[in-house]
Amino acid sequence: MLSTEHLLPPSLIAPAPWSLTGNGYIFLYRLPEKFVREKCFLFDYQRDSYKGLLASMMLVDYHTTPVGPYRELLFIPGVFELLEKNTFSISKIYVSDANSVWNGIENWGIPKELCDFDFQALDDRTDKLVAKQGNSTFFEATIRRGSFSFPLTTAFLPLRITQQLRDEWVLTQPSAKGKAYFGKLTDINVNAALFPDIAPFKPWGVLVVKNFTMTFPVATFTKIKP
Repeated sequence: MLSTEHLLPPSLIAPAPWSLTGNGYIFLYRLPEKFVREKCFLFDYQRDSYKGLLASMMLVDYHTTPVGPYRELLFIPGVFELLEKNTFSISKIYVSDANSVWNGIENWGIPKELCDFDFQALDDRTDKLVAKQGNSTFFEATIRRGSFSFPLTTAFLPLRITQQLRDEWVLTQPSAKGKAYFGKLTDINVNAALFPDIAPFKPWGVLVVKNFTMTFPVATFTKIKP
């Protein structure tokens, strides 16, 4: 069961809504159901409600947030049927700031964990993204973006994220817009003990999003029926 009881009290409490800006990388996958169920860190409620379709991995470099800048790596295994609706749900997520961990769990039920990141620009169109715990790297990827940009907004593809927090469902519908480029994943290595090892699978699509603005609104909490 997801809880913040094991965490130290945050030095900064930032209730929703949040307004955020930054850059991001979105990877879309069609993954085998067996891999998702066995290797993607599903919670019990996600395993029971999993429907499949597109999975996604995201890396985000937040420049401004209510708890300051931080970085993030997350995995959404696909679509789930929760609260009698199709929804996304996060199974694994790391951030670089302890305040983001606590507030992410309490505001939206997002199961954040802490790690360190190193984002490097190898040239003006190629970035290397590294996540590590202690001195051990568990994720690294190199992405090259194209030269043609286009507007991207959730107005045409509304997001619905549902998580379980203690005895409640937590539904959040974030919105975002930014300038996107098609990208190419040129290299990736993953430690399967800490994050879903999607390295053997070719992405269905890769987007590099620059200068986005995003809003995470106040979530809707619903008691889980016994």
